[in-house]
Amino acid sequence: MGTCEVCGNDYWMTFEVRTAGDQVHVFDSFECAAHRLAPHCEHCGCRVLGHGVEDSGQFFCCAHCARQAGAAMAGELRDAVGVHPG
Repeated sequence: MGTCEVCGNDYWMTFEVRTAGDQVHVFDSFECAAHRLAPHCEHCGCRVLGHGVEDSGQFFCCAHCARQAGAAMAGELRDAVGVHPG
């Protein structure tokens, strides 16, 4: 059994997540893992759970937020690439 580092739940189905910096974290749910590890959007503050966009080391949930925050490369960022299928 392990103990979730976010909520403290002692649970037999905890799992470990190893980050790029070789840190090991223990969680009892994906929700707790996202709470601890997902970056916040630099503009609106929401958790970036999808792909998001990055500009000069800043993370945004979407290209719109990057543009609103005045990110350096924001004009080149797109939320979806290609022609709309409809």
